[in-house]
Amino acid sequence: MTSSALTKPQMRGLLAKHLRFHIVGAFAVSLGVAAFYKFAVAEPRKKAYADFYRNYDSMKDFEEMKKLVSFRVQSNFGL
Repeated sequence: MTSSALTKPQMRGLLAKHLRFHIVGAFAVSLGVAAFYKFAVAEPRKKAYADFYRNYDSMKDFEEMKKLVSFRVQSNFGL
């Protein structure tokens, strides 16, 4: 084997080259995950809340809770 058959390893700028590649890759992956979360989780959640509160009547809900005795007012002043 002769030494001319072997290629020299890259020593200068190797870290910068790898960091540049991995930072760009990490940025692209993070943008993809953020877009996926926005359209798969956040938008349907916002739509569900908007649909719920479009026809929500708080007084009707309050009256139903009063009928079911879901909450009670307790006073600790006399104890």
